[in-house]
Amino acid sequence: MENRFADIVIVGGGMIGATLALALSRLDCRIMLIEGQSLEKLSTIASAQTGMPSVHNYDPRVSALTAASQQLFEGLGVWQNMVTQQVSPYRHMSVWDADGTGHIEFDAADMHQASLGFIVENRVVVSALYEKLLQDRKVDLLFGRRVRSIEPPQADAPGRGGRVLLLDDGAQISCNLLVGADGAQSQVRNLVSIPTREWDYEHHGIVATVETALPHNATAWQRFMGSGPIAFLPLSDSLGSQRYCSIVWSATPDIADELMACDEDEFCSRLAAALELRLGAVTNVSARYRFPLRQRHAKYYFKEGVVLVGDAAHTIHPLAGQGANLGLLDVAVLADELIRSQRRGVAISDSSILQRYQRRRMGPNLAMMGVMEGFKQLFAKEDLGLRWLRNTGMKWLNRTPFIKNEIVSQAMGLNVRMPRFQDASSESSQFAE
Repeated sequence: MENRFADIVIVGGGMIGATLALALSRLDCRIMLIEGQSLEKLSTIASAQTGMPSVHNYDPRVSALTAASQQLFEGLGVWQNMVTQQVSPYRHMSVWDADGTGHIEFDAADMHQASLGFIVENRVVVSALYEKLLQDRKVDLLFGRRVRSIEPPQADAPGRGGRVLLLDDGAQISCNLLVGADGAQSQVRNLVSIPTREWDYEHHGIVATVETALPHNATAWQRFMGSGPIAFLPLSDSLGSQRYCSIVWSATPDIADELMACDEDEFCSRLAAALELRLGAVTNVSARYRFPLRQRHAKYYFKEGVVLVGDAAHTIHPLAGQGANLGLLDVAVLADELIRSQRRGVAISDSSILQRYQRRRMGPNLAMMGVMEGFKQLFAKEDLGLRWLRNTGMKWLNRTPFIKNEIVSQAMGLNVRMPRFQDASSESSQFAE
């Protein structure tokens, strides 16, 4: 039986786990990343589209990355790789209520910014991260392996604290700190019995890539309907046609059943109608994918020798596109705490380190979850009073630049201090002042 040791083991090699592995590669210690899928399946080769664009050439999974997330990726040396493959900046956002005249328009120029954010295919992010990880060779990468059990360390195990992992191939991995970055259905969280609070939105999300008759003009479109919101997120293409979008449609289960069952022509017609023909007809659509929407939050982010990041710790409604950004902020804060702990000679599994990480991230994550739940409740109700309130509020907000710009600034992460990730021996915090 294979027996190995790493100071830090990260379980889950998606966007969040791979970003953390790259950030922690600055540490003077052994880092191991364990991922259940093969590298080929996890990171489908993503390259800039050079031929005729097609809805079938895009990853249906996209993330709306903020300026703060961009800074993190720039600091890790992978942003330019993503840009080379394909990053879609958006400069405008249009949000409106289906049951009234309330609307809000956001513009990057009002914030003196080049863009409000970036729509990026998840495979582009993961591909860039692994290209860097494989190039640097500072992290031990284990693909096609899954964790079967997690136990406390044996008395003679190296290091202090930590855990012992038994993998599905019989290998045994000992570590000082185990990081669960394995998503909403986290095996790590379940195996170490970290409880969650969760509730079902009673909605399903449907995602696909579409082509439209009219250009999106680098605008993200979102319409709130009684049955759930729909969003068209602009995608770049090799011809610069601006006619491709990633769509996210949140609908009740019965409507989701209909949308998944109807043929392409009917689905395209219903999509165009749901967006009130703002982009004209929907002329082409990729395969559709469906997933249930649940909000979930771990009651605590760590216990002895184990810490959670990203969706393993919290999941929110996709309507604001903040899920990936919250997870990346988890990564930045945890990396900052661990790098500073090594500089001070404190064990990386010390509870004070993990407590500071939890204190810095749990509050902001809960606040965002509360805002998302408030939005959902506000727009889901058909009450005439609430309808008047939200339409009046949206129109008032649209006419109040100071407050509107402050909201946009927060959503863009313009006020977030991101890490420099200088050498771990530095005397200062990894976060820019």
